[in-house]
Amino acid sequence: MRALISVYDKDGMVDFARCLLEVGVELYSTGGTETLLRGSGLAVRPVQDLTGVPELLGGRVKTLHPAIHAGILARRGNAEDMLDLERHGFAPIEIVVCNLYPFVETAQDLGVSRDAALELIDVGGVALLRAAAKNYEDVVVVCDPDDYPIVMDELRRPTGVSMETRQRLAAKAFEHCAVYDSCVANYLRPFDELFPDQFTIAVEKVASLRYGENPHQLAAFYRDLSTRGMPLGVGAAEQLHGIPLSFNNTYDVDAGWATVSDFSAPTAAIIKHGNPCGLACDAELAEAFRHALEADPQSAFGGAVALNRRVDRATAEEIAPVFFEDIIAPDYAPDALELLKKKRDLRILRTQAHPVNYRPEPGQPIDLDFKRVSGGFLVQTRDSVPEGAVARDVVTTRHPTLEEVTGLFFAWRAVKHVRSNAIVLAKKLSLVGVGAGQMSRLDSVDIACRKAGDRATGTVMASDAFFPFPDGIERAAEAGATAVIQPGGSVRDQQVIAAANRARMAMIFTHQRHFHH
Repeated sequence: MRALISVYDKDGMVDFARCLLEVGVELYSTGGTETLLRGSGLAVRPVQDLTGVPELLGGRVKTLHPAIHAGILARRGNAEDMLDLERHGFAPIEIVVCNLYPFVETAQDLGVSRDAALELIDVGGVALLRAAAKNYEDVVVVCDPDDYPIVMDELRRPTGVSMETRQRLAAKAFEHCAVYDSCVANYLRPFDELFPDQFTIAVEKVASLRYGENPHQLAAFYRDLSTRGMPLGVGAAEQLHGIPLSFNNTYDVDAGWATVSDFSAPTAAIIKHGNPCGLACDAELAEAFRHALEADPQSAFGGAVALNRRVDRATAEEIAPVFFEDIIAPDYAPDALELLKKKRDLRILRTQAHPVNYRPEPGQPIDLDFKRVSGGFLVQTRDSVPEGAVARDVVTTRHPTLEEVTGLFFAWRAVKHVRSNAIVLAKKLSLVGVGAGQMSRLDSVDIACRKAGDRATGTVMASDAFFPFPDGIERAAEAGATAVIQPGGSVRDQQVIAAANRARMAMIFTHQRHFHH
């Protein structure tokens, strides 16, 4: 038997190659892999002994040769194939061990030049893997060092590597190539081409989860590899403490991170079932958290906390007395982390401090949002609007005060992260009432007002979409709200404006909607 070995990731390679020699396999290798094996005292021959041609173009062409691919693709049970090999003096190859240049990791670094990235697009390695995987009944293909132990174990058996293992390894090789090619295609595709006729998404498994949204559902978490220099949020998070995240934990942490990343000031959010039940900004992070908790302390129990600043000791002391499942932040002061780690069941995550909801600069890729439907996907750009791009069309007789304006635009940014139909009531830079996910906008207003209680007096209200009737305005006015921000656009806008004028409320139309389903 012959094995062709050409790997970039050389972890475990020497032990694997030694096993191949022990079971009588001849080793052929290329470049750095050959140097490693020879330097480890193993008998290995250069691939040139198979091809009769030295490496060309500075190593760009090593294995792209009929002697290699015929030796891999020849069907052992096909007499014509084997005669072809014999006529040309080619030898069959039974094992291919190959992994690819690190294009995926390199291309994600915006500091790497295009020429440097293109040089790492693997051609010969992909061809080897595809050829070996296609002929898996006769050729064992190994693209992942994690699979070396199982292949070594089966090679030592009298029956050799089983057909089941061969097929699994072949599927893995094709998946490896598909992910690799997807990342190359996404790298080369023009950034202004948002929705091409065909495209792929490359992901890698981060973890198997205990279950999905419910215990009877199976689940796993995958990291997106398709982005380049993009903020990865939860996908890039490092868990510092606590038991593994569940499906619902991950979802809530992501919702929290997206929410706080939308604010430039120190911000704290408390998330429950994907909705913020508390949100506040303050010059001091500890105060921001305290105000966020005050919004709805009952709903906050067992929720997820998200913070967009390094967590200091003062903030940790505010968080520690309350039961939360998760916390995510850009970083933690050592004494803050020490305190939070005393909460045995608290999952503590750290992620990079780049905002999730941002508008890329020219030349950077666009972050897309996917929603699964039966038989396909809906794909859209993320709902990201710079603060200065929001219209401020005052449509009422009374104009909002400076304090109301501050609260209105805080509420407008907050309501974007609440499930539709969404209503929030805010005072200054803190939420005091949230109405989420109702089929009737009036019901969402009622819930927000009930949650706020007496605190509704002097609040401002934000609605993610227009008010179809004046009743929502009237209900908010009765509760004590003094100003409203909403998209406008209803056929009954004039009735809604009239209701606001009767209540001496100020109202701003943004002419933008923030549906969130």
